[in-house]
Amino acid sequence: MGQKVHPRGFRLGISADWQAQWFNEKDYASWLLEDEKIREIVKKTYGQAGISEVFIERAGNEAVTITIKTARPGMIIGKKGAEIGKFREDLEKLLNRRVVINVEEVKTPETDARLVAETLASRIEKRASYKRAMKRAISDALRKGALGIKVMVAGRLAGAEIARREWYLSGRLPLQKVKAIIDYGTAIAKTKYGTIGVKVWIYKGDVQT
Repeated sequence: MGQKVHPRGFRLGISADWQAQWFNEKDYASWLLEDEKIREIVKKTYGQAGISEVFIERAGNEAVTITIKTARPGMIIGKKGAEIGKFREDLEKLLNRRVVINVEEVKTPETDARLVAETLASRIEKRASYKRAMKRAISDALRKGALGIKVMVAGRLAGAEIARREWYLSGRLPLQKVKAIIDYGTAIAKTKYGTIGVKVWIYKGDVQT
């Protein structure tokens, strides 16, 4: 069961939280599409800043609070806050409402599944050995305190004629345990042979009750 559902959706409200905090019975669909547009703009604008997650909180129709978790906050904030100020103004014009942007630094990007997946995809795009890159990601995560990690890549690995899937697992990964804190992230490596999918699961411990 644990391998057939999204690790975050499986644990919502127990060991994982929602990425958006609001409710609107009348305009739910439009607000949901707006959230996706905001996330797309943030990742497109700051793709090199190591964006981990984008949390969105709304206080009615008045304001939108966006919290960006990133490994390189300096790239988003800019010199004396000039970069983030301009970005906020552009979002306010697009959404036609007040926008508040908070930037939080990811202290250990080696244990953030989304950042690990993007780093691995970037190395594969640069023609590095996918096996060496996977083993390096695993060793870095365990060294930084992860209790377990699984890395999977799928596609025409090393330019092979037939696509295949390979994965490495080190440590514990209790996917069926609801109280387990499982961080999950995906990325896509675009190579001249086609796209290679990357998936990363990182086990960080259990929720204390």
